[in-house]
Amino acid sequence: MLDAKVTPFIKPLLKPLIKALDSKGVTPNQVTLAGFVVGILALPFIILNWWNMALGCIILNRVFDGIDGELARYQQSSSSAGGFLDICLDFLFYASIPLAFGIANPQEWGMPAMVLLATFIGTGSSFLAFAIAAEKFQIDRPQFANKSFYYMQGLTEGTETILVFLAFCIWPQYFATLAYVFAAACAVTVITRIAGGFSTLHRVERDAAKSERTVPSSGYE
Repeated sequence: MLDAKVTPFIKPLLKPLIKALDSKGVTPNQVTLAGFVVGILALPFIILNWWNMALGCIILNRVFDGIDGELARYQQSSSSAGGFLDICLDFLFYASIPLAFGIANPQEWGMPAMVLLATFIGTGSSFLAFAIAAEKFQIDRPQFANKSFYYMQGLTEGTETILVFLAFCIWPQYFATLAYVFAAACAVTVITRIAGGFSTLHRVERDAAKSERTVPSSGYE
């Protein structure tokens, strides 16, 4: 919900760093991999209850995630392979945070962590399933024209997820409550994405079939 509003404010802040990385010959895929490694380090830090270290890793992961795409566009090297790598590692990072909390305190945090992971599967699968169909029918994506994948908006997107992750590390004693509340929000996203995606694709397919029926004959059989 917040991604489209936050992105325009972040991009100008990254420009000096983008230019510096480009001058050093750094590639977007290198940034993507480095960001994933930094982000996944939050997992052992959470298990060890080193909350400040985990917080730093999560923040740095998101900084790297903002840099790789902007660097690719600056270098005019955007690719489907890079977009694929980015989205796969993003989802693995997202899953690692509730997993870490579940491992850190299975008695109190195991169940909310599992519930949250289940809703993450729902938001991720509905997002990617629609992206495949959107590519097939060339559906416009005006809010995220530069993204490699069609970004289907929802109540819980990347910005909201990271804010909740930061809250987990700042107030770990409230992890269970925060996880259940965010899982409920993710469930709303899943329902609205499925309903909206089905409606959109049904309309597109119906319009496409109607257009085929109304194409005038060339007169030759």
